Amino acid sequence: MNTRDSILKLKTQIAQSIIGQEAVIEQLIIALLCNGNVLMEGLPGLAKTRAIKTLSKHLESTFRRIQFTPDLLPSDVTGSEVYYTESGRGEFRFQQGPIFGNLILADEINRAPAKVQAALLEAMEERQVTVAGTTHRLPNLFMVLATQNPIEQEGTYPLPEAQMDRFLMQVIITYPDNAAERDIIRLVRGEAKTGAAAATKEQMPQQVIFDARAQIDEVEVSDAAESYIVSLIAATRHPEGYGTDLKRWLLVGASPRGSIALDKVSRAHAWLRGRDFVTPDDIQAVVHGCLRHRIVLSYEANAEGISADQVIDEVVKMVAVV
Repeated sequence: MNTRDSILKLKTQIAQSIIGQEAVIEQLIIALLCNGNVLMEGLPGLAKTRAIKTLSKHLESTFRRIQFTPDLLPSDVTGSEVYYTESGRGEFRFQQGPIFGNLILADEINRAPAKVQAALLEAMEERQVTVAGTTHRLPNLFMVLATQNPIEQEGTYPLPEAQMDRFLMQVIITYPDNAAERDIIRLVRGEAKTGAAAATKEQMPQQVIFDARAQIDEVEVSDAAESYIVSLIAATRHPEGYGTDLKRWLLVGASPRGSIALDKVSRAHAWLRGRDFVTPDDIQAVVHGCLRHRIVLSYEANAEGISADQVIDEVVKMVAVV
């Protein structure tokens, strides 16, 4: 089985446990292939945590879960120096925190105060943590999958725009349709009888992920595709040239991180479909996940009930394909 087939098999295995969320599963796989971090948003009970735990079960990895609460401290995430008095001699040793794993579930990240969010996001960006002046490297395979409830929920601390920008993608999980919900009921009922939810027959080696990343790096992005990416990003920064609605709705456009993310993710999207080149369809398929958390809407847009996805839809409609 070649590398791509192994990844597609992983995707299928996850889909057997997460019903009706095929787009969410693909975005998680793409983020893993792009060595990025994911912010998942949805109301409670929509399988955010289950999706992440299922991914970890089918991948050879160390899984860590951090439940974010208002009283959490940065050291609860990164670890701390602990004083030991063995053999009659006292010394400090570093005790690793839960951030030292391969797949990190940061559950309800927006329920913790800003200093704890900053500790996690620094680890995401630098792939290392510094405690008591000593730097500790994180594993080569490292991915943070943060979940958050919508900011309207009581007891949440909205992530600042600068910190949101560090996530490769934002994934929105919505309610399943009626048919999918029936399948979910049957799945959970069957798992309760057989214990299948806790059983894993095989795990995919980490090396498959590293091999896939190397192949994705070779996917070609033509000058025309690059120009299309740049034009989409530019439209979020200078909306006045693309219609009065965009000018009214957009307050802050996407940063260069948005361009980089769109390039990476569109290459992974093309690779999953067996192509070694990026098309405009690849870019349009991933643009919402890459940009919805990177743009800031105006007060006018919020008052009108305009969502980030609606703004991106308008951007895609107004920007010509090169």
